[in-house]
Amino acid sequence: MHSNDTIAAIATPSGRGGIGVVRVSGPSAGLIGEKISSSTLQARHAQLCDFTDASGRTIDRGIALYFVAPHSYTGEDVLELQGHGNSFVLDELLQRTFELGARPARPGEFTERAFLNDKIDLAQAEAIADTISSNSRAAARSAVASLVGRFSEKIDQLLDSLTQLRTYVEATIDFPEEELDLPNDDFVNKQLNETLANIQSVLKQASAGNIIRDGLSVVIVGAPNAGKSSLLNRLSGEDIAIVSETAGTTRDMLRSDIELGGIPLRLVDTAGLREASNEIEREGIRRAGEQVAKADIILFVKSADNRISNAKADDLLPPRDVIAEELARFGVELDNDSAVLLLYNKIDLFSQKPRQYQSSELQQPLEDYKSAAVNTERYAAIGISALKDQGIGLIAQTLQEMFALQQDNETTFTARQRHVDTLRNCQHALVKAKEQLHASGAAELFAEDLRSAQMQLAEITGRFSSDDLLGEIFSSFCIGK
Repeated sequence: MHSNDTIAAIATPSGRGGIGVVRVSGPSAGLIGEKISSSTLQARHAQLCDFTDASGRTIDRGIALYFVAPHSYTGEDVLELQGHGNSFVLDELLQRTFELGARPARPGEFTERAFLNDKIDLAQAEAIADTISSNSRAAARSAVASLVGRFSEKIDQLLDSLTQLRTYVEATIDFPEEELDLPNDDFVNKQLNETLANIQSVLKQASAGNIIRDGLSVVIVGAPNAGKSSLLNRLSGEDIAIVSETAGTTRDMLRSDIELGGIPLRLVDTAGLREASNEIEREGIRRAGEQVAKADIILFVKSADNRISNAKADDLLPPRDVIAEELARFGVELDNDSAVLLLYNKIDLFSQKPRQYQSSELQQPLEDYKSAAVNTERYAAIGISALKDQGIGLIAQTLQEMFALQQDNETTFTARQRHVDTLRNCQHALVKAKEQLHASGAAELFAEDLRSAQMQLAEITGRFSSDDLLGEIFSSFCIGK
């Protein structure tokens, strides 16, 4: 697909900078470049020249780069005018391209053309936007991994497996004289089971990539004076919250965006949970409940107090239902999908010698218990001292284990929620196909379920995508990309 019109936009951020770029794509890109530079441009050569207006006045001096289709970002003829990063100069240069026949580019239109011209697939196009907007090093690395095709390769492998399976099944429909027993066919069962296992693996990686991209919402709850504010300050590295021996100093939400162990976290500190003595405190607790209801992670902070020295791991990690009941006393409902970290704070109070804190005795059995618990309910207990910076690293480690996040892992790639949802839908379609096949043995229904799964999976890379989906994706890009 090559568009008949030519588009142009400023491709660098607004404001002052060392370099500013005007990008042009379309059939008139070369002609526009020659008119502005008053010279003949060679493809794939950087050419120093004066950029001039219609009267011959110099707008700026810079580098003109010309790329001939299909050897360009968009797959079309592309011109880049690299001048100085001044908004007035760049605006004048952009207006000159409009005078010569270009039109303003829509947000994301350059990348959309790259997709439509098969230079990149849809997952790679989204990864371009994610690379630009990454808020952490881990997110940027994961986005680049998707940009170079790591995620797309896995989706293509799944699609190829489904294609092989569909071809085999539909051949039995077209040539019924073979009389194959599909429910007991070795190839069908092997291919179907392997594909389901591979989808589960990719889904796990995509879910981790989605967390690295979007982060997790974390709510800190607990009784007054449990150390919630100290924990918020310790995690954020700033004195955001007032720390005082007076109970109830936090009445409203306190927020901080941080990165912990490579995971972007949106922290919210809440009012202490207790029997409210006035309307303001009741409102603070009500708002705490709202935050807990939509949080990915609950950090439930308790003061370590007396029993912690000799307590067993089972005592320190009560059933999750006990935590839910304790929160419910204050009208706070715990979502079943939320991860819960029960944090016993102030463990430093139980030793005069920092190297002999009870934290070392406390954390070891909890580590053993945690290893068994995190893969089921995403529920664990940790002994910490927010004041003394004890056990904070263990919080990061536990979250990485809970959400299957492997740092510096070559398999990590970025993924969006739509990718995760689509993989789940595909997985459900294949499970349905397997159940239907063994229940009825109907090859036609089995083939249709396989086709449905394949069509859903193809939406990720854009082999099949609706116009509405494409419009939603590319409209979120910045102008000039």
